[in-house]
Amino acid sequence: MQRMADDPKNQPGKILVGKSDSYQYLQLSLGNRHGLVTGATGTGKTVTLQVLAEGFSNAGVSVFAADVKGDLSGIAMIGDSKPPFVKRAADIGVTYQADEFPVVFWDLFGEQGHPVRATISEMGPLLLSQLLELNDVQEGVLNIAFRVADEQRLLLLDLKDLRAMLQYVSDNANDLKTRYGNVAATSIGAIQRQLLVLENQGALKFFAEPALDIKDFIRTDRDGRGVINVLAADKLMRSPRLYATFLLWMLSELFETLPEVGDLDKPKLVFFFDEAHLLFDNAPKALMDAIEQVVRLIRSKGVGVYFVTQNPLDVPEIVLGQLGNRVQHALRAFTPRDQRAVKAAADTFRQNPAFDTGKAITELGVGEALVSMLEGKGTPAIVTRDLIAPPASRVGSITPEERAGVIKKSPLMGKYDTTIDSESAYETLAKRAAGGAAAAPGAAEPESGGILGQIGGMLGGLFGNGGSATGKGRQRASTGEMIIRSAAQSAARSIGTQVTRAILRNVLGGLSKK
Repeated sequence: MQRMADDPKNQPGKILVGKSDSYQYLQLSLGNRHGLVTGATGTGKTVTLQVLAEGFSNAGVSVFAADVKGDLSGIAMIGDSKPPFVKRAADIGVTYQADEFPVVFWDLFGEQGHPVRATISEMGPLLLSQLLELNDVQEGVLNIAFRVADEQRLLLLDLKDLRAMLQYVSDNANDLKTRYGNVAATSIGAIQRQLLVLENQGALKFFAEPALDIKDFIRTDRDGRGVINVLAADKLMRSPRLYATFLLWMLSELFETLPEVGDLDKPKLVFFFDEAHLLFDNAPKALMDAIEQVVRLIRSKGVGVYFVTQNPLDVPEIVLGQLGNRVQHALRAFTPRDQRAVKAAADTFRQNPAFDTGKAITELGVGEALVSMLEGKGTPAIVTRDLIAPPASRVGSITPEERAGVIKKSPLMGKYDTTIDSESAYETLAKRAAGGAAAAPGAAEPESGGILGQIGGMLGGLFGNGGSATGKGRQRASTGEMIIRSAAQSAARSIGTQVTRAILRNVLGGLSKK
């Protein structure tokens, strides 16, 4: 029996990626330096993603991965010892051992996992403008609506809040003109129409409460393994702009939420973004600069970002330069663009005199890849042609019954499953209209009451009236209490975003410049 110290799969501080003449590893201490997995359809990108996700999980690192085709869900089930994987393990000199991993399923639509929600204020005007495909004038009007909501402390939680706020801005356009400029009715109408399109794509379920607490992605199971968060994205891919905006919002939330930690022995969290080109398609320069800034700076928060895409040309050069750990599966060079992609991919590697990198990219078989991981002080290793290690969990999709069983056992069961409609901008403006009084644009509500008072009441009902929050009188929160508490916390986060961080929200939905 192979001793642990000699087992290539169990080297401290390393994840086994594959083998050529020697074993190739991803160094956990450099896992926050980001990465790239590319290759044509059917060449093994998803299997490589699964191997890396398993390795991070075994090391106690939480993982988030978008499951675009549904075939990553098998990572929640024990492997079935398929002969090709058993043979591959033998070919690289390791013993195949089936395993299963702690998985939490998520779904923006709440159908194949816990619902993922965000509030309008957390998303911010820049990302919303991209999501709604607004022009510069319409984006300016949207910024005015957000600013007035900030000043009047009107919570923007869901789409009806935003619609009500836009109507309020339109009704008070003359009063706002001298301070903010023209608010054209045509721009308001265009935004409202785009909101209707977004609603038809399922955004009603996404913009709601309780909003996702991004820290719920960073969890370990009782064995110390990192939880793998799998986002069901097969239906989401029909709305690619919503998918891209959601992923960028998550990055900005992590950037805001997590403290600076510098370089750790291992990351806190690793993100795998499949179909990465959707993040960059038609993105304006301001948004591209923000994306590059997030990728560059978020590593100091202990977060690694790994892009998965077919073609390395899908990733802008300014972002590509930030991706140190690379796995390149086969590319086909049938067209001029394909040939440019092969050359671009080959040029990014530290060349190996033993073979022609560009030629090798077109000759790789399924399960083979060119691998270059960071080593030493963060310098890229010489590229090698490797056989990728087999995953231990099941490869392929799981049944609806198996998915339901995983969801039922989730530690987050009950926290996000019921939508709550808190009192926010829509209700406040409706009360003003019914009472025949309207606050002057720019006037803020007293801090002792209004929205802050409502949130205090919600929290007080949970902790002040239901027994002591500490000591022997404390009882385990019921499912209903968990839902209300989560809603109160997300509303409080929205207040913080709207009132105290309005300026910061101008870049990537709240991202502050460093």
